[in-house]
Amino acid sequence: MRALLVANPAATTTSARTRDVLTHALASEMKLEAVTTEYRGHARDLGRKAAHEGLDLVVALGGDGTVNEVVNGLLHDGPDPERLPRLAVVPGGSTNVFARALGLPNDSVEATGALLDALREQRERTVGLGLAAGTPGTEDESVPARWFTFCAGFGFDAGVVGRVEQQRERGKRSTHALYVRQLMRQFWEEPNRRRGTITLEQPGADPVTDLVLSIVCNTSPWTYLGNRPLYASPEASFDTALDVLALDRLSTPAVARYATQLLTSTPERGPHGKHAVSLHDLTDFTLHSKVPLPFQMDGDHLGLRTSVRFTGVRRALRVIV
Repeated sequence: MRALLVANPAATTTSARTRDVLTHALASEMKLEAVTTEYRGHARDLGRKAAHEGLDLVVALGGDGTVNEVVNGLLHDGPDPERLPRLAVVPGGSTNVFARALGLPNDSVEATGALLDALREQRERTVGLGLAAGTPGTEDESVPARWFTFCAGFGFDAGVVGRVEQQRERGKRSTHALYVRQLMRQFWEEPNRRRGTITLEQPGADPVTDLVLSIVCNTSPWTYLGNRPLYASPEASFDTALDVLALDRLSTPAVARYATQLLTSTPERGPHGKHAVSLHDLTDFTLHSKVPLPFQMDGDHLGLRTSVRFTGVRRALRVIV
């Protein structure tokens, strides 16, 4: 088996020694080339090269951002599960939503052992992915399409992600407490929390207007707070298209209610109520905003957008599980 290991040296929970141990363990089972990323987008370039060279497997060692880059490299020319290299993930970030949603251990050493067992037993599954692009006929139409593995956000939650990234650039560690602090600051400074600017449009349905927050899920749970899974869209699955949870109000009572529902959410029940909109298994839809809003995918802040077109693509990529 010809394989490539893409390792992010800045991954939150792995050290150089850990990476060396993992590399040797994998190299004992396959013909492995290990590359450490050197710049933003390097993992994407490596994934694209692996696809063009016809490798059998690409292993992403890092957080969700590293996995996202590798996936976008692999699918640069479009999804083709039978032709493209399979993807394996060894979690090394602070949250590792994609790996955990696949049922993998959150510890990098345990995950490596599980990966080797899965390869010996030929365990894999084909997962669906989300694709986001600029909307034709808008000022964002030239924004290139980009794949995401577990979630995207337009509006409030993307603003929180942007604040966290700013703090990390200033040297702060990525912790759950940091996310909570930035969430509260985003809430108090959110100018559109009582009347939103987002409209959701999908073929064959009336538009949903005046949304403040819109979370697009490709799987469930949406994310984790420590070891606690949070289910924004409990029905979301790698086997279906995309789900959406949207809110049209973020008043203090509404936030208290929906935050409590999110913290106590289960695989059977997520946030609900008169200000919540839940949509399941959407293949094609668009989010428009009257003003530019923050946009994020897989926890990576991508700047401001006014319109994003989403496509849910079933059976996009084979993954080792």
